[in-house]
Amino acid sequence: MRSRFVAGNWKMNLSKEEGLALSHSIAKQEYKKGTQVVICAPYIYLDELAKITSSNSNVSIGAQNCHFAKSGAYTGEIAAAQLKSVGTEYIILGHSERRTYFGETNSIIKDKVDAVLDEGLKVIFCCGEVLEERESGRQEEVVKLQLQEALGHLDASSMKELVIAYEPVWAIGTGKTASSDQAQEIHKMIRVWLADTYGSDTAENTNILYGGSCKPSNAAELFAQEDVDGGLIGGASLKADDFIKIIEA
Repeated sequence: MRSRFVAGNWKMNLSKEEGLALSHSIAKQEYKKGTQVVICAPYIYLDELAKITSSNSNVSIGAQNCHFAKSGAYTGEIAAAQLKSVGTEYIILGHSERRTYFGETNSIIKDKVDAVLDEGLKVIFCCGEVLEERESGRQEEVVKLQLQEALGHLDASSMKELVIAYEPVWAIGTGKTASSDQAQEIHKMIRVWLADTYGSDTAENTNILYGGSCKPSNAAELFAQEDVDGGLIGGASLKADDFIKIIEA
């Protein structure tokens, strides 16, 4: 059985005091067995958040990005090894905002995936289509290309360290949400791609999350879909009550 998995992506939000308070609220909860919760916070909070969450085996810490090099003259960047040293377990890669605002290509993301796996950390890999691609019926083509170019070189053993998050870009921060049927359609396609590429065991054991304006009011319906194993949550992860309700869903 796959675990149930909910990751909160704080993005560039919250002061230190707000972030610590939020993480305390999340860490003090008791969650059902088999539920994995990840808090993906700004780099500068990760060290202290890791200490706060260490008492709850269901809660882990994640970063929102990293560089592909192990070290070097990359001013303003941070390496996977540095993130690991402060208690980070997961790193989000390929988020649509990184692709859009910072020009990250599938090739760059591939190198980052390799860097994270080399450090023994886990990847939350994001993929998804923009509105134009959805309206032209190219969503499956786009997502498959992102998967193939960034992950297709890995072996089945490496895939055990990955979580895949489908994020319809047109639904991020817009208030729009893919219908449960639309989400299931792409999630099923991703699972079929996993089976074709790595085998049925990998496909059945890989968590595939939905990310795109998921909130307490629609979480249960989305998570009830056969191939939706949880969510990568943006805005709703900034409020303890909302995020906990999504986890409970």
